[in-house]
This record gives sequence, C-alpha cells and structure tokens, in this order.
Amino acid sequence: MQIARSAESFIRRQWLAGTLGGQPVCKVINRTGGWFSAAMGEPRYYCPVCRYRGVFFSHMSANVRRKQAMCPSCGALERHRLQWLVLDTIPERSRFGKMRLLHFTPEPFFTRFFRETFRQYFATDLSPFRVNVASDICKLPFRDASFDVVYASHILEHIQDDRGALAEIHRVLTPSGIAFLPVPIFAGTKTVEYPEPSPSETYHVRQPGYDYYDRYGDFFSRVVKYSSGDFDPECQLFVHEDRTGWPTPTMPYRQPMPGEKHPDIVPVCYR
Repeated sequence: MQIARSAESFIRRQWLAGTLGGQPVCKVINRTGGWFSAAMGEPRYYCPVCRYRGVFFSHMSANVRRKQAMCPSCGALERHRLQWLVLDTIPERSRFGKMRLLHFTPEPFFTRFFRETFRQYFATDLSPFRVNVASDICKLPFRDASFDVVYASHILEHIQDDRGALAEIHRVLTPSGIAFLPVPIFAGTKTVEYPEPSPSETYHVRQPGYDYYDRYGDFFSRVVKYSSGDFDPECQLFVHEDRTGWPTPTMPYRQPMPGEKHPDIVPVCYR
C-alpha cells in the first residue's frame, strides 16, 4: 500500500506540473493508477466536472495530506466539484447565456465552461497572464453595474482589505447581479486574522471560520450557502485531513480543529 501511495504522489505531482508528456498522457497514467487502487479496495467516486468514475487521489496542501481529494482524470479538487454542482443547481443557471461574467484569477476547470456558457466572459487578476486586463480587486477599473456575475474563488483569504474588495464587487454588479465568493472555510472555528501573510499558506492573511461569511451580509441583500452535505456523497465533496495538530512551525497561526472530515461551503451572494 505504501508503494501505491508513493506512486500516486509522484503521478499527482507530475500531473500538476504538466510533465510526463502533458496532461493527456498523465490522465492515462492516472486512470491506470486509479484502477490499480480500486483493485486494492480503495473507494470509488464520481467527478461531476469530467464524469470520471473511480478512485480519487490524495492531495498535499500546506504540507497537509488530504485523502480522496483529486479527480485523476481532470485534476478537480473537492472545492471545484462542489462549486461545479452549485453552478448547475442555482435557479439562475438557465439565464447564464444572457449574462456577463467577471472571473478573478481564472482556474482551468471553469474558464472553458464560462466562455461557452455566458454571453460575455472577462478575466482579471493582479498578473496580466491569461487575463483580459490586470487589476486590483480592491480598485477595479470597471464602471458601476458592468457585470451580472462575479466569480472569485479562494481569493479573499489573500486580501487584507477584504471589505474593500467586497465593496468593489458589489459596485460592479448589476442590481440583480450575483457573486460566487467561496474561501477555504474552517467551519469548526471562528475567523482568525493573521498578523502577517503566511508564506506556507500561499500568503493567506486569515483562517476563515464559518462566521466569515457574516461579513458578506454588510454588502449583499441575501447570501445562500451551499455545503458539501447538500449533494450526492458519491462526488466526495468533503475535505479529509487531520487538523488536530495545528498550529505547526510552518503554519503558526492556524487554530486546531477536531475530526478528520470537514465540510466546504460555497456562498452565492445576491446584490
């Protein structure tokens, strides 16, 4: 089993790095590894992003191993699968073809879907790489009411002035606009503000607790929260990791949490 896990870890790293002949080759290798793991008795799941059925791989983040996290076919993690299901569930889904979307720091799982689904797609980030225009989320270069949808996944935990960012998102939304603003939520704790950005956490400036989404109520008329438990468990939408040993030398600001299975939450914010 240890040999299988070591091979899985190597393949996963190469997939993310785009080596081993590119992602098509990595997908074949990953699926083969998934079949081997299934034969070893590992549980099988379903990925709503790419419709793969089989074993999910583990994933390392901030030196913490998350079990059953990554789809070996498309690379989608727990948060991507949950967000995908939320996008397909909300009542506004039928009107996406008439909407204009602003996407912060585009992720490959959603970029193609957004381009094909929305009437207009506009990407932005601090970096000019693969976006329409580089911009600061706290000072957006767009007119009021420019977009029907704003999508900013796992962004606000990096922003010191998150209330300034929320005000800007509210400003550029149309009166009937909606915003998807998930962060890596730690549902068993209260929000912890860090005294400085944490390098080992890709420079997070806070550990958002379940109460973090209360801040959204100062800017949006309604916030609907979708949780991992709201959807088919076959999609494996929970974060499986041991958080009892926090803080650590590399993550000195994180607060410990009981248990090894944690829900994720996606808030849909209505202007």
